[in-house]
Amino acid sequence: MSHKRSGLLPGLIAGLVAALVCAAALGLAVLFQDRLPKAVATLGNGHALSVTLSLLIALLVALAVGAARPRNRALPVVAALYAAAAVAGGQISGVSIILGAARHTSATGTPFSPRLGDITAANAGEGLPRALAVYREPLAQTWQMWLYIAVAAVAALLLVTLRVFRVRRADRAALAAQEAEEAGQEYRAPFEPAQPPAQSPAQVLAQSPGQQAAPADLFTPRKPAGD
Repeated sequence: MSHKRSGLLPGLIAGLVAALVCAAALGLAVLFQDRLPKAVATLGNGHALSVTLSLLIALLVALAVGAARPRNRALPVVAALYAAAAVAGGQISGVSIILGAARHTSATGTPFSPRLGDITAANAGEGLPRALAVYREPLAQTWQMWLYIAVAAVAALLLVTLRVFRVRRADRAALAAQEAEEAGQEYRAPFEPAQPPAQSPAQVLAQSPGQQAAPADLFTPRKPAGD
């Protein structure tokens, strides 16, 4: 049987692309969070929406990695890192743009309202140091952000681990079936009862009632008929 590919390189590339896309989408969600329906944004003090987005990011990353039929056991850990980095990157990018754009508007005295035009490298670079400083605050103040990152990492780890387990199990079953076929044996799935050996036509005729007896051997002497 040909050697099965581990899917490591395709999984790494697909997961990275998905993580970048998810980070950009989350950054937009953070930037325009004030335009979401109030009932959605304030549900559970805002935690419900953030946890849902983290789970969605984990699902998208896991699907991208799992599409490569991964067999390598390192991919679940990589997927967890991708998902965590996507959540952190989305948070940092969105907050950076908000802080950079808000600083310019505060100088003019106009209230800040995020716009697509605020998404510039200048705003992101200006607000980046303050956005990163948020993660250095005590855990009692930043536990929400770390929670969202942990949720995405754990969910991606479990999903990709399950995918790797199923792919490896399917490969083992296919290998066992091929080896049994090459050995000239009938392959049986686990817990399937063995099939009885096929009977010859003579045995079938001998065991079937009401059937015509098998023809006698021409070289066997016949018993003389009685008077």
